[in-house]
Amino acid sequence: MAGRVLVIEDNQDIAELVRLHLQDLSLRVDTAGDGLRGLAMARAGVYDLLILDLMLPGLDGLEICRQLRSDDHYLPILMLTARSTEMDRVLGLELGADDYLTKPFSIRELVARVKAIFRRVAALGDTGAAALRIEHGGLLIDCDSRSVSLDGHLVQLTAREFELLLHFARHPGRVYRREQLLNEVWGASYEGYEHTVNSHINRLRAKIERNPAEPQFILTVWGVGYRFTDTAGDA
Repeated sequence: MAGRVLVIEDNQDIAELVRLHLQDLSLRVDTAGDGLRGLAMARAGVYDLLILDLMLPGLDGLEICRQLRSDDHYLPILMLTARSTEMDRVLGLELGADDYLTKPFSIRELVARVKAIFRRVAALGDTGAAALRIEHGGLLIDCDSRSVSLDGHLVQLTAREFELLLHFARHPGRVYRREQLLNEVWGASYEGYEHTVNSHINRLRAKIERNPAEPQFILTVWGVGYRFTDTAGDA
């Protein structure tokens, strides 16, 4: 692996432990102990991944995530927190975090999540310049800026919603079971449930479909799963 990682964590012991293990993956790792300094470093545009603690002095992780997702440059975010409630996890993901780990976590799981994020980012870049923009029936997906628009109007998606939509759009007509989507979009290390896919698709439809009750882009294949429209007749 090659890349540069920023760890924003006020617990020096945790930050050092993460740094040492990621360096074993041949990653370059910088650390910051407070939110304001960490945000400034993250916005330098030189990092391939941000590992972000939720509870930070100066500026908390949720606000850092919110501000970074308002920038043009996309930086993958793995969020760490001692909070374990579902609301905290959902809020972090809705603000644009790519993945989430609750303290205490095993270092092996952290390394697995980091590898999975780098694999997903690499997969997004492997399709070549010809696939940097995908357009279908008024829906435009810009892979470079990670932006989506419908009939010329910008659609705000979370990081996971974007990856899910992009995965569908790059494989039009292919039917995916829910467990396949969990493995290919969330990653093999994700310990989630199939209803996670359903809820993300429902939210995605609410944002990109002209009439979510009669979807044109993400179609249900009853008894099997979902597929992205592959014909002009669908959309």
